[in-house]
Amino acid sequence: MRGPGGLSLRVEPRALAACLVLVALTLVMSVVLIGTGDFEIAPWDVVQTLLGNGAPADDFIVNDLRLPRVVVAVLVGAALGLSGAVFQSVSRNPLGSPDLLGFNYGAGVGALLVMVVVGGDSSQVAAGALAGGLLTGAAIYLLAHKRGVNGYRLVLVGIGASAMLVAAIQYLLTVSELVDATRAMVWLTGSLAGRDWDHVTPLAWCCAVLVPLVLSQGRALRMMEMGDDAAHAAGVRVERTRSVLTVSAILLSTAAVSAAGPISFVALAAPQLARRVTRSPGSNLVSAALMGAVLLLVSDWASQRAFGADQLPVGVVTGLVGGVYLLGLLVTERKAGRI
Repeated sequence: MRGPGGLSLRVEPRALAACLVLVALTLVMSVVLIGTGDFEIAPWDVVQTLLGNGAPADDFIVNDLRLPRVVVAVLVGAALGLSGAVFQSVSRNPLGSPDLLGFNYGAGVGALLVMVVVGGDSSQVAAGALAGGLLTGAAIYLLAHKRGVNGYRLVLVGIGASAMLVAAIQYLLTVSELVDATRAMVWLTGSLAGRDWDHVTPLAWCCAVLVPLVLSQGRALRMMEMGDDAAHAAGVRVERTRSVLTVSAILLSTAAVSAAGPISFVALAAPQLARRVTRSPGSNLVSAALMGAVLLLVSDWASQRAFGADQLPVGVVTGLVGGVYLLGLLVTERKAGRI
C-alpha cells in the first residue's frame, strides 16, 4: 500500500485478516467475560451498559467491578504476547520467553519480599514485583552481554537465573507465616481476581509507551532474523536495536507480572500460535499481542466456568494448557532436528 508523500506499507492479506479476527474475538470475549459471574448479565445488556444506557445495578457491576478485570486481562495478555514475540525473535529460539528466562521469578521474589518482610498491601506488592523483575532483567542482560547479546547465551543465563530464583521463592515461602504463604501462593499462580482501576492505570501507561516503541522496531527486527551481517548490510544498527527491544520486552513482561502475577505460558504460546494463524514469516508482533489478549480472556472465562462453583486462578488454566502446548512444541522441534 502506498500513501501520500511516498509513504509505503507492506500488508499481507492473510495476516491482516487474522488480526481483524483476533480483534473481533477480543471484543466478543470481553463482552462475554463481563457478563460472567454470580450475577449473569446478557451480552446485549453488557453492551448497552458500556454505552451508558444500562440499569444502575448493571452499571455498577459492569463498569466498577468487572470491566477493570477485563481491561487488565487484555493489557496483560497483549504485553506478554508481545514480550514473548520479541524474546523468541531476538534469541532465535521458540523457547525464549519471560516464563523460562527468569524475569517472572525475579518479580516473584520481589513480591514475596514485600509480603513476608514488609507485609505490604497490593500496591506495594505490585511495586515490589516490578522492582524485582527489573533488577532480574538487568542482571540477566548484563551477564549475557559480551560484545552484544547472543540469543543462546541469553537463554542459558536466564535458565540458570530461574533455578536460583525458584530456590529463593521456596525459601521465602518456607520462612513466611501461613497467611502470608497462602496469599503468596495465589499471587505466584497468577490471578485476575480483585483487579480494579488502580491496576489498570500504570499498566496502560506502560503499554502506551512501550508497545509503539516495539512496533516501530518491527522492520529492523525482521531484518535481524536473517542474521546480523545481513541486517548490518541493510543499514540496521543491530546492537542498538537488540538492546532497545530486549529492555522494552523486559519492561512489558515485568509490568504484566506486577499487575496480575506471573501468569505462565501466554508469552511462550501466543507468538507461536500467531505465526501459525498468519502463516507469515517474522516476529508477527501485532498478531502475537492480540493472540495473547485472546488467550488470557478465554483462560479467565474457563477459570470461572469450567470447574463448577470453584473459581480457579487464571494461571492454573494457562499452566495446564501451556504445559500440553510446551510438550507438543518440544516434540515438534525434536522431530525437526532443532533440539
